[in-house]
Amino acid sequence: MDHLLHQFFDFFGMPSVGLPAVFFSAFISATLLPVGSEPILFGYITINPHYYWIAIGVATIGNTLGGMFDWWLGLLSRNSFESLKGPTHGRMQRWLEARGPKMLLLSWLPGFGDPLCLAAGWLRLPWRPCLAYMAAGKLFRYLTMTWLLTLIPTSFWQQLGQWLHLT
Repeated sequence: MDHLLHQFFDFFGMPSVGLPAVFFSAFISATLLPVGSEPILFGYITINPHYYWIAIGVATIGNTLGGMFDWWLGLLSRNSFESLKGPTHGRMQRWLEARGPKMLLLSWLPGFGDPLCLAAGWLRLPWRPCLAYMAAGKLFRYLTMTWLLTLIPTSFWQQLGQWLHLT
């Protein structure tokens, strides 16, 4: 398994000590681009298990900053296109405004979390509470995902590597 992961990181030109790769993949995956950071984080943790908490922290910071980038884009869009904002009292808007920054605890959800961060900026929700709730949600995401991936037996990953002709 370790050999397979080393090959993977070498293929993409990433060093085996790839905390910058963990950070950038987490940042990019928090934007509206359809990229996942969990494979890189899980691979890094598998190769360097003694850096588990550091890698989780780096991924959480990167993903939170990416979410705040979405928040900023939402705010910028609202300020730039105020006259194009459409209906002001839609059902979704009322739901988001009623929950405020707490809704960003759900910012880790695939397909829903990134637009949620954008909507928080659009609604001009205060950035400090948004940052705090977003960070908590992102931390929960990485702790849950890495824990679930560690439950999968090593034999599965080895079989997958053989099936994909990577080993």
